[in-house]
Amino acid sequence: MSLAALLESLPIPVIQAPMVGASLDALPLAVSRAGGLGSFAAATLSPAEIGPAVAALRAQTDAPFAVNLLMAPATRPEPAEVDAALARLAPWYAELGAPTPDAPNRFSQDFEAQLEAVTRAAPPVASFTFSVLTRAQVDALHQAGTYVVGTANTVAEARAWAEAGADGICAQGAEAGGHHTNFLAGIEASLIGTMALVATVREAVDLPVIAAGGIMDGRGVAAALALGASAAQMGTAFLLADQAVTPGPWQRAIAAATDDPTRMTRAFSGRYARGIENRFMREMRAVEREVPAYPVQNRLTQPLRAAAEQAGDAEMMSLWAGQAVRLTRAGDAGEMLRRWWNEAQAASRELARRTGA
Repeated sequence: MSLAALLESLPIPVIQAPMVGASLDALPLAVSRAGGLGSFAAATLSPAEIGPAVAALRAQTDAPFAVNLLMAPATRPEPAEVDAALARLAPWYAELGAPTPDAPNRFSQDFEAQLEAVTRAAPPVASFTFSVLTRAQVDALHQAGTYVVGTANTVAEARAWAEAGADGICAQGAEAGGHHTNFLAGIEASLIGTMALVATVREAVDLPVIAAGGIMDGRGVAAALALGASAAQMGTAFLLADQAVTPGPWQRAIAAATDDPTRMTRAFSGRYARGIENRFMREMRAVEREVPAYPVQNRLTQPLRAAAEQAGDAEMMSLWAGQAVRLTRAGDAGEMLRRWWNEAQAASRELARRTGA
């Protein structure tokens, strides 16, 4: 079987996006059991935790699932850079009554070790964000029986993944919530809308393409398939699912979202991400280009975001969400998936009527 065949075999060609901080194992399991492809966000797990986590997922479902890693670069920032970043954050910590943390000894998990753990665990699908694997790394995953999906914001990034031997491309449009993958160009050159990106990536590479970004209901799923995508990836649409673990302040911000509430920022993590605009994003905008690159800034704001969550203060939390977030609804993830597929089928029938197909 190929990845294309796996996606074709899904009863519902929808992939649940991996969402660190909003999903554990319950959400991907619910999605896979309902006929989609659930994604387990493993980016924050230690290498030792990855194998047991994948084994636990496999023990609970015979359906395929994916495991996602963020390709955080190994980094040793200069002490002066870390000190300046902490000084910049100190007033925010003080406002929450939390101590400004000391400089950490480590800023992220060891990606190479995480990758080795995923390769040993051999999930059905592994997806990657923020960079591109080497051909040797992709080959090792293939030898283990794992299909590889690379995330791309541009056609050039899709080509890079194809050259590395990936089985499929997740075309992440500008509308997408959370962190954006751009690794070959700056953010300005990488904010391509989902519709244009899917179409151009399909022309550029002979691989199945997964459409991601701003897909919130069955009409969006039908549109993605009409563009030639093999599946639609949905993340924000699942944030209020019963099986999600989205913190309360984040949930309330979603429920109160206005028409166009999201903005891009690198203030929280040092990498551009889309979320519901709040005071931290607004007041840090003037200096956000000065903050250390991911994962340094991400690690330095981690205690701040945790303290804000504990205080119920959404103004200092990263409220990752995509465009059209106001369409997010609560409910059981499996029921959501089935409803969206019914909507997609209805939209397809209406399109057939309009086009005389």
